[in-house]
Amino acid sequence: MSLIVTLKNLHDRFFTAVEMLTGNWLAGLLARLTFLAVLFFYYLNSVATKTGEGILGIFDIQDGAYFQILGEAGMLAYQFDTANVPWYLDLVVALGTYMEFLLPVLIVAGLFTRIAAIGMAFFVLVQSYVDITVHMADAGTIGALFDRHSDSLILDQRALWLFLLAYLALKGAGALSLDALASRWWAGRGRPGEAQIA
Repeated sequence: MSLIVTLKNLHDRFFTAVEMLTGNWLAGLLARLTFLAVLFFYYLNSVATKTGEGILGIFDIQDGAYFQILGEAGMLAYQFDTANVPWYLDLVVALGTYMEFLLPVLIVAGLFTRIAAIGMAFFVLVQSYVDITVHMADAGTIGALFDRHSDSLILDQRALWLFLLAYLALKGAGALSLDALASRWWAGRGRPGEAQIA
């Protein structure tokens, strides 16, 4: 019995020390680095397929954005001409395109991370819905949860994306982020008319 107690005490001391050392900085940083490594360039490339070339091309939404977001059947309703698309769908395409760029940049920078992660999670859910209903993804691409296969592009893969985003939404970017820097700056401002405490 003393061996079990010794092992438990060793376990508790080790992981308490690890937790104290990593505190509130490592997990948020690792989550953002994982996002950078796995999803950031995926979404940047997706934006590049929807906009013009060059730096200023980001302001030039191409017809491809409409086809990607509305699908072929959606564009058929407007005779495949983006000029016929109603203003509110123009807005959906523009917001979808720009948020696909802005939200990942905010997450990687660690600025407004919780809001950006919630927005990105919503974006992933809408993207999955569009892939299934508009682009008619097949059963193998959709996959199934709680099965023996872990390689489907939608349910399996995006469940992990959503977990990563949920962590960032719930816990934030951590101490090594622009959010933490802004929070320290804001806390140091004090209220107008109050004396600053040294």
